[in-house]
Amino acid sequence: MKVTTTTAYVDLDGDYGSVEGVEVTCDRCGRSEESFGTGDASLKRCAFLLRENCPRNEKNYYQVSE
Repeated sequence: MKVTTTTAYVDLDGDYGSVEGVEVTCDRCGRSEESFGTGDASLKRCAFLLRENCPRNEKNYYQVSE
């Protein structure tokens, strides 16, 4: 199933201070995942983590965009 998401650009705590990152939230259940960086690879990583960590054990396809 295709599931839409909401993307927010956030500051995350890194080893040496604040780092730019993204937070992607599932519009269906509200679970969110974070990743360092703001590029396409970071968005894809969040989508992968949402799929792997789904609280409903669903294997959804998450549509992420900037």
